[in-house]
Amino acid sequence: MAGLIPKSFIHDLLDRADIVEVVDSRVPLKKAGRNYQACCPFHNEKSPSFTVAPDKQFYHCFGCGEHGNAIDFLMQYDGLEFPDAIEELASMLGLEVPRETTANPQAEARKRQQAADDYQQMEHAAKFFAHQLRHHSNSDKVVSYLKGRGLSGEVVKAFQIGYAPDGWDDLLKALGKDQGSRQQLVDLKLCNRNDSGRYYDFFRDRVMFPIRDRRGRVVGFGGRILEGDGPKYLNSPETRIFHKGRELYGFYEAKQAHRQLEQVVIVEGYMDVVALAQHGIDFAVASLGTATTTEQLQMLFRTTQKVVCCYDGDRAGRDAAWRALENALPLLTDGLELSFLFLPDGEDPDTLVRKEGPEAFKQRLSEAQSFTHYFFAHLTESLDLSKDSGRAKLLKEAKPLIEKLASDYYRDALLEQLARLLRREVSQIADQVQRPQAVRNQREPVKITPIRRAIGLLIQYPQLGKEVPPHEELKGLNLPGMELLLELHRQTHEQNLTSAQLLELWRGRPEEKPLRQLATWDHHLDQDHIVQEFCDIFLFFIDQFIEQRANELLAKEREAPLSKAEKQEYMLLMQYRAGQRKTDAKS
Repeated sequence: MAGLIPKSFIHDLLDRADIVEVVDSRVPLKKAGRNYQACCPFHNEKSPSFTVAPDKQFYHCFGCGEHGNAIDFLMQYDGLEFPDAIEELASMLGLEVPRETTANPQAEARKRQQAADDYQQMEHAAKFFAHQLRHHSNSDKVVSYLKGRGLSGEVVKAFQIGYAPDGWDDLLKALGKDQGSRQQLVDLKLCNRNDSGRYYDFFRDRVMFPIRDRRGRVVGFGGRILEGDGPKYLNSPETRIFHKGRELYGFYEAKQAHRQLEQVVIVEGYMDVVALAQHGIDFAVASLGTATTTEQLQMLFRTTQKVVCCYDGDRAGRDAAWRALENALPLLTDGLELSFLFLPDGEDPDTLVRKEGPEAFKQRLSEAQSFTHYFFAHLTESLDLSKDSGRAKLLKEAKPLIEKLASDYYRDALLEQLARLLRREVSQIADQVQRPQAVRNQREPVKITPIRRAIGLLIQYPQLGKEVPPHEELKGLNLPGMELLLELHRQTHEQNLTSAQLLELWRGRPEEKPLRQLATWDHHLDQDHIVQEFCDIFLFFIDQFIEQRANELLAKEREAPLSKAEKQEYMLLMQYRAGQRKTDAKS
């Protein structure tokens, strides 16, 4: 949607929102002293290490390191992008999200209205198809087909399954009332226009499956043919509101069915998702005619710790599984689980769950191949590991893949198995396999310098900014990070901010990541000593500045006489330093 969300609105939104209520709406919290806690929703654990601090309006997991404000939580838990998380939080508070005007506010307003009209038109189309399923002259045939696939009216209604009539332009006549709406139907790929300029429906005589985005808006359709020629499934082409690499069929419905998804199953088709839901397995999703993308997997791993890729056992299914594995490598952090289930020849989830029943299918899911097992099963299926050439090729193919892994656990597990297959020691292999740069950076301990200590305290306790007046002259102190500290000090001195609001001011800036790290740094201070510690650090900086400035003046005097003003400055510096020494001696 065009137009930036004003930062002032985001600030006010975080001021109005209570992170305890936001988190508790998804993950039940229990009071624990001044804070609240729960088992972390972002990784598997038996004892709670996930803490929500009302005073900071901030959450942090001491187990996996996830942290942030109410917006971050919705992004991570609901799998939302930043603007969508703002919209969701605002809707929870009954607020309308404003948008900043640009140099061409009329154009921006038109874009916003166009997007709203597009979503509304797609919803109208979904309702049209659902109505046709019940009332069209072919209704009995279509309903019989759905019943033959074992679907009940409740499941059909839950997924808003419909029917695209077999006529030339039934949808067009219903929704294309004028030239503008007809063009919109073409833009949304609900209708086409031939060379002679005649409009006609894109979907005809098909069972229709509405595709919803993570906010529940209809953005596209999948249509299954009933009889005759043509592709078995016809999917909406990409449009200005539909990008198939971002969406997963059934994801919204699965989220609606479960407050917290313990696992998600990726299958290949719309009917597979619906058939599994019919049998109580209402946590399946389907990619939209393509291999599961990194963006889709990222959305899933934000929502659940366990993903099972369930594909046909033929070559196409195995190729799709391998592409999913490759896309998952940079996302697999410790605590996440990815496994693979390949179905018997000639079977898909739809046919198998009807034949075996839900419990047998769930048993298959529980016995799915682990990520590490499938990794080497795929790489070695055409290699002869009894020969040096086969083992060399395995190392060549496995090495770049292992280097992409974000998880230490999976990396070590794969290295152990690789070493066994290559008949080498793990140390011999590990030396040849680099860690991802992001992981290498995480493993390097952060040295807590006085600057970082002051910044960390200021982020965790923004009210400290009012305890010490800003000292702009400290810009001249040659210490890395001083300008960052002074900007944070100005922000906290001039405004009443929570930790959540302060960090939000830095979203998207290069400093955001280190600031977030310091927001969860353990300072080991008693609450009674925090103000004194912060003031002492600033006195240290002032002493450093005086020392530096005095040395600069002395160095200058060696080259040329100082001016009268410079001599007075030097005397004042010496007087301050002498007075400070007396104070130190008394204390």
